[in-house]
Amino acid sequence: MRDWDDAFNNMGHVEGSEALPGFWAKRAEAYRLGTRIETDIPYGRAPREVFDLVRPDGAPRGLVVFVHGGFWMRLDKSYWTDLAEGARASGWAVAIPSYTLTPEARISAITRQISAAIDEAARLVSGPIRLVGHSAGGHLVTRMICENSPLSDQTRNRVEHVLSISGLHDLRPLRHTAMNDTLRLSAEEATEESPALLTPHPGARVSIWVGGGERPEFIRQARLLDMIWQGLDADTDLTIDGDHNHFTVLEGLKSPDSPICAALLGA
Repeated sequence: MRDWDDAFNNMGHVEGSEALPGFWAKRAEAYRLGTRIETDIPYGRAPREVFDLVRPDGAPRGLVVFVHGGFWMRLDKSYWTDLAEGARASGWAVAIPSYTLTPEARISAITRQISAAIDEAARLVSGPIRLVGHSAGGHLVTRMICENSPLSDQTRNRVEHVLSISGLHDLRPLRHTAMNDTLRLSAEEATEESPALLTPHPGARVSIWVGGGERPEFIRQARLLDMIWQGLDADTDLTIDGDHNHFTVLEGLKSPDSPICAALLGA
C-alpha cells in the first residue's frame, strides 16, 4: 500500500524546513511595520474569524483574498502578510483571513468560514475579486467556485479568477494518513469537499500552479483538477513551476513582475 503520510510530508522532504515557520513569522511582522494595513477585522464570532486587509497606495483596483495552508490544522494569517506585496504594488487591496483549525472545526465548516470572510472583505472593497490559496488554502479557494459554493451570489459574480497554488483538490487520500486523527475526514465529507469531484460554477476561471520539485502527490492533485475541470467547461491553465518546492513556490507573490503574480492579476 502507498505510504500516504510520506506523500503529503512536505517538510520532511525540504532541508531546513523546521526553521521556516519562525522565518515566515518574522518576515511578515517586519512587512506589517511599513505597510498600510487594517488588522483583525471580524467576519464572524469565533476568535479566529478575523482577517487583515492590506491597502494599496491609492484607490484599490479590486480585492485579492489570500487563504493560507497548513493542512487546515496549523498556522494563521500573521505568517503571510508579506505575500500581499505583489498584488498591493499592482494596486489591489489584499485580505488575509484566519480560520478555525481542525479538530475544533471540520473542513466543511472551514469552507463556510472562508466564504464568510470573502463576503465581508467584498463588502469593504469594491471592484473585481481574485482568490489565491496555498495548499489547504488552494482547496478552500477552489471550493468557492464550485456550483455548491457557499459564497453569496453577489460576491461570486465578482470573482473573476482563482489561483490555486499547490492545492489539495482530492481529499480522499488524506483519510489514509495520521493527520486524519486531527482532520476527522469521513468518506462522505472527503468526497463532498473535494473540488476535483465537484462541478465548477459556469464560467469559472482557475489557474493551477505547483512546483516541479514538490511531492508527486501535489503534482497529481494539480493535474487532476486541470484535467477534470477542463472536461466540465471551466477555463483552466496548469503551470508546473521549475524545481520549486512546496514553500519556495510562493515567493513570487511578493513581486508584481513575477509570472505567478501575472497569473493571479492578469486579464
